[in-house]
Amino acid sequence: MIKSYSIHEVSEYINWIYFFHAWGFEPRYATIANIHGCDACRAIWLTSFPENERSKASEAMQLFKEANRMLSSDMQNIKVHAVFRLMEANSDENDIWIGSTRFPFLRQQTAKEGQPYLCLSDFIRPLSSGIADKIGLFATSVDISAETLYPDDNYHQLLAQTLADRLAEATAEKLHENVRKSIWGYAPDEKLTIHQLHQEAFQGIRPAVGYPSLPDLSINFLLDEVLNMKQIGVCLTENGMMHPHASVCGFMFAHPASHYFSVGRIDEEQLADYAKRRNLPISLMKKFLIANL
Repeated sequence: MIKSYSIHEVSEYINWIYFFHAWGFEPRYATIANIHGCDACRAIWLTSFPENERSKASEAMQLFKEANRMLSSDMQNIKVHAVFRLMEANSDENDIWIGSTRFPFLRQQTAKEGQPYLCLSDFIRPLSSGIADKIGLFATSVDISAETLYPDDNYHQLLAQTLADRLAEATAEKLHENVRKSIWGYAPDEKLTIHQLHQEAFQGIRPAVGYPSLPDLSINFLLDEVLNMKQIGVCLTENGMMHPHASVCGFMFAHPASHYFSVGRIDEEQLADYAKRRNLPISLMKKFLIANL
């Protein structure tokens, strides 16, 4: 499935906490996105902060105003694109077979008292069961034109790029909602607010490549083989980075017990095993997993 959205269709799904984080603001300043836009409401919001924090809150308010002005003006005609496939899958120890493609994953190695060592493959029915499970694969991307809107204005160029990053994630959020309620349809009666979506109050998870549970960027190459991300204007660099920068890809799991976790540190033995399963040299895998070594 390939789908294109207008900015208007996905902007309500933006998680403003991460937008403000990119600009150095703590999460409490993102609450500006939850208030009515009238002057009286803004004034009440501003006075809710201690006096010594109101200058910072005023900066956040102005940034939010400029971001929304940009979304409704210079960025209003930019499109956001998504590709999605729902496929049969089964786990085989730490791997997941998706169609005829094997996706290797990493298992936690750091001891946690009373808790299992998790791997994403734990959330897919094992091959030995003889029953096929399902998994979703997705990618989203914002038109590359968003990155070139303000070639001579560094501030507005950075603002546009930050918004584009959030729009790619917002599109994944909207797509995931549609998948749960309709395309996959395992939660047809789900009725969640945007806030509840951001709180991940739904069944299932949507780990993207680069997340703590999925740290290996080289998985992007396997995803590209299945999704053909060029269909939505995405290509990969030799290091597995997505271009345009405002892009995201990953998996959708429906298991009721699925949840996010961090792989954390891995040892040399696990690195060697993973490189073997990825059919890549250990030296190359070290480059992709340097943060986990």
